[in-house]
Amino acid sequence: MSRIGKMPVTVPNGVSIDIDQGEVTVKGPRGELRRQFNPDILIELKEDTLRVSRPSDDRVYRSLHGLTRSLLANMVEGVTDGFNRTLEIVGVGYRAEKKGDNLVINIGFSHQVEVVPLPGITLDVEGNNRIRVSGIDKEVVGEMAARIRAIRPPDAYKGKGIRYSGEVVRLKPGKAGKAIGRG
Repeated sequence: MSRIGKMPVTVPNGVSIDIDQGEVTVKGPRGELRRQFNPDILIELKEDTLRVSRPSDDRVYRSLHGLTRSLLANMVEGVTDGFNRTLEIVGVGYRAEKKGDNLVINIGFSHQVEVVPLPGITLDVEGNNRIRVSGIDKEVVGEMAARIRAIRPPDAYKGKGIRYSGEVVRLKPGKAGKAIGRG
């Protein structure tokens, strides 16, 4: 059995779940999420807990068992607490500011980069070098954060660019480090 798949998902108060032939709708205080699952995977709601089970030990069902449970847990957590991803801008003169719902980033290009958030995503700027991406769908929050980071990923030599909060960027030594190593 899948260790993740057999763990129950607890449903907090204020969250309602509707299961209809593989389509699960989760409604909570922050919003509503809907997702289609494989109809062969059995999802049942009993006394504020969701349980996921598979019909057999075939390879396909084993792989879908834990995935289905994880996606359901993320949906429940999203409508209750939501998800956040924080990005840091590192570099002299690099900054971000908010204009309406959009984000305007000065990141060393000859022009400003304007980022339009995906539906259901809110972008906030803390100071002028931290960007917070938040929403109820974990997948969309991660996608939006990845798109912002892709504008200017961290440089391998100086470390300048946009990085996730807590991301460690390993810097290469450059030309000076090569010359010293010769001997």
